[in-house]
Amino acid sequence: MNLLVVIPARYGSTRFPGKPLAQIKGRPMILHVLDKVRALGNHVRIVVATDDERILSVVSEAGGEAIMTNKDHVNGTSRCAEVVSLLGEAVDVVLNVQGDEPGISVDALSDLVNVFQDQEVRIASLMNRITDIDRFQDPNCVKVVTDLKGNALYFSRSAIPFTRDPLPAEPLAFQHQGVYAFRPDSLLEVVNLVPTALEQSESLEQLRWLEHGYQIRMVETAHISRGVDTPEDLNHFDR
Repeated sequence: MNLLVVIPARYGSTRFPGKPLAQIKGRPMILHVLDKVRALGNHVRIVVATDDERILSVVSEAGGEAIMTNKDHVNGTSRCAEVVSLLGEAVDVVLNVQGDEPGISVDALSDLVNVFQDQEVRIASLMNRITDIDRFQDPNCVKVVTDLKGNALYFSRSAIPFTRDPLPAEPLAFQHQGVYAFRPDSLLEVVNLVPTALEQSESLEQLRWLEHGYQIRMVETAHISRGVDTPEDLNHFDR
């Protein structure tokens, strides 16, 4: 399988400016993400998609490949699509790993990519079982429910599925992990879709894809990735 991994790394985060260059164990965070993705194998092309020369320089000096992209992208998905368009090469799967995920599991990424052995899969993402009731009810934890084939039916910040009877100690629910993989043609299609009401209501871009009729195959993993949104989140890593 011809795999392209794109790591969007934006400098101007509102809550954490310069986040990809934040230090973890004496190295910029973006290099930790790059190391994780490199473990997928030598056959994988990895491109850091950035909007800042400082990030490009750090990646290049570490022997990685980086490309300058437009500063006006609304999310990592559209930045990833720009890289696919710029490269213009034939690939089977595009894996989008955000540059603020230094704790991402290589095993989980491998499982996500392997699901594309099924030719019906056009878009895929990760989920893990929720075992904590507080997490289940937390609107910052995005939940997902699937059909019997594992395709997403709906994503929500609300506690889904609703339990009519008293809540069990461990709800039958899944948390969405925002790591995506695409067939390249599907990626280029979804970034041009018209925004939808459910997407705007929940502030979840993947609902736009569902509303327009695209299927998202969910892959369960036991690995829970902790991203970095604020400077305080760095405390979760051994610095």
